[in-house]
Amino acid sequence: MNIIEDILTNITSYLTALGASVTLPILITIFGMILGQKFSQALRAGVLIGIGFIGINLVIGLMAGTVGPAAQALAVNLGVNLTVLDVGWPASAAIAFGSTIGAVIIPVGILVNMLLLWSGLTRTFNIDLWNFWHFALVGALVGAVTDNFWIGIAAAAVHMVIVLALADLSAPMIQKYFNFPDISFPHGTSAPYILFAIPFNWIFDRIPGFRNLKADPQTIEKRFGVFGESMILGLVLGIIIGLAGFGFDDPREDSIAILVLAISLAAVLLLLPRMVSILMEGLIPVSDSAREFVQKRFPGRKFYIGLDTAIAVGQPAVLATSLVLVPVTVLIAIALAPLGNQVLPLVDLATLPFIVAMMVPIFRGNIVRSVIGGAIVIAIGLFIATATAPQFTAIAEASGFSDNQGSQLISSLVDGANPLTGLFFGVANLGGWTIAVLAVLSLGFAYWVSRLEKKRDIVRAQVEADAAAASDEEAAKA
Repeated sequence: MNIIEDILTNITSYLTALGASVTLPILITIFGMILGQKFSQALRAGVLIGIGFIGINLVIGLMAGTVGPAAQALAVNLGVNLTVLDVGWPASAAIAFGSTIGAVIIPVGILVNMLLLWSGLTRTFNIDLWNFWHFALVGALVGAVTDNFWIGIAAAAVHMVIVLALADLSAPMIQKYFNFPDISFPHGTSAPYILFAIPFNWIFDRIPGFRNLKADPQTIEKRFGVFGESMILGLVLGIIIGLAGFGFDDPREDSIAILVLAISLAAVLLLLPRMVSILMEGLIPVSDSAREFVQKRFPGRKFYIGLDTAIAVGQPAVLATSLVLVPVTVLIAIALAPLGNQVLPLVDLATLPFIVAMMVPIFRGNIVRSVIGGAIVIAIGLFIATATAPQFTAIAEASGFSDNQGSQLISSLVDGANPLTGLFFGVANLGGWTIAVLAVLSLGFAYWVSRLEKKRDIVRAQVEADAAAASDEEAAKA
């Protein structure tokens, strides 16, 4: 067992070192051929996906490199000392895949997904293999808390069940808003937040005046003209963030920093959607092959293809919400310091689009609603990240991750502040047996979602039948 574990650990360590932009083309090429694609088709799709991720990461890296210093400067200016460092999702992925759970997470994840598809408890065929690291991180956290490898594996599997159920639950809204037919997002970063967005939106719809406020990108652009365009919004927000962080004590140096930040954020809002289009060019043929693969093996059933939320982060409302949330997140972290928050949002400020990507469709693209909802979940998440930071740091050290920035404790907004991370961490501290309880509840949740999906199918079929009958009646009259 130790030999097999060592081999798997070495393989995942190597793939992690390559990073998503190299690992994904390899995995997708192999996966595409398993799905029935020719080698040339699978290779082209894999390379395009890799190029798309490089483009997305370059743009997000640009955002992180320019926003990060302004955020740090703002915290310093306000005299707040936050001791837990946000190391970002790349470090979190490396920690997750470098753990003992990470060594086996891809075969475990595929097995769990196949069993759920076979049983009818999910419609999502998750081909987003790279992001299995989210399940590995939760599993490693639980394994460390309980000091039991197998409980960690069980927690990772249960986490995947919940995320797949959330992907199914949100799929109709995702498909309608983003115009992605038969697509769902079983993404560990994004999916848990729909549990907040749905009740938040219900409340917003019942607030007089506020419920009628239209603040989607199209309305804003129509009302404000060129100043409502996403890149101009990025420019304005960059100036505001720059002024808040750098001030204007040294007109020459500060003006340079502010203007560089402003034009960089304008570039982010223009370039990110174009990088996403490259990623989509590679994903579409893989998605089509995956759809054919599952339909042959499960005839007569409806399926969704589970993809990375990266394909949605370039949407204007998602980007605009994320940029507004950058200074809001830093200010929330500072304001909550007296109440116990110790996390300084930094690297993962650039990944705020992934946190809000599945909330925005539920809020129907309303940026004001999305910012309010996002601010609330981030505030909650900062306390989760603070609470889990010691264990997060411990599994990072066990995975061989070294923090070279001199921080005693580390975490991240992406998974350290995630509500599901908080849930699993909380129940694991009650004892390993609680994961069994959570497993039963997660299967019950998946069953409830599957029944809800069947009811949706009946309603959808009736609507389509009524529309067809009305069309035939009009044709007959003509």
